[in-house]
Amino acid sequence: MKLIQQYFPDLTEEQTLQFEKLEGVYLEWNMKINVVSRKDIEELYLRHVLHSLGIAKVMRFQPNARILDVGTGGGFPGIPLAILHPECEFHLVDSIAKKLKVVDEVTEIIGLTNVKTTHSRVEAIDEQFDFIVSRAVTAMPSFVNWVRGKIAKKQNHELKNGILYLKGGDLSEELKTYKTATVYNLSDYFKEDFFDTKKVVHLPLKYRR
Repeated sequence: MKLIQQYFPDLTEEQTLQFEKLEGVYLEWNMKINVVSRKDIEELYLRHVLHSLGIAKVMRFQPNARILDVGTGGGFPGIPLAILHPECEFHLVDSIAKKLKVVDEVTEIIGLTNVKTTHSRVEAIDEQFDFIVSRAVTAMPSFVNWVRGKIAKKQNHELKNGILYLKGGDLSEELKTYKTATVYNLSDYFKEDFFDTKKVVHLPLKYRR
């Protein structure tokens, strides 16, 4: 938890309490459903919470922004971002129902009211969002196809509406056809070795109906 406070020192008391509660809830649920890998659960705040918040280092969402988290799994990056942005609306989607059960329990226990979950493939979601976030669920070309037509027309942020994607390693081949993509190295924001190869990819997408 000290890690989160170190990099996000302006948390309110309520946000601090919500972040603090995450560890106990995930530890309890991980004994029932393997939502987070056994080795990672001991470093929940580094490998999951802070990693998710890397998106917020690249850009903070404006009030009333709508964000779709695709393949959220146990709620990452959606839940940490929702705690940090209480005035935004988060829609967390996954095709595995038991993982969303965990997400629903976590949000209820920590008192998050700005999170909605849907058990579905993302292609079936017929809504528009300012940004679509995810943690490396597939290669970018496939991901772009999944979320086509889900970007809102009105622009309210410094970065153009589109995808904010957490991914690691060498992305040059995967992104070579996306000339408008910008890659942000998380090692520029976080000093821990874990982030040496971790990145946030911003890919603007045009509004389509």
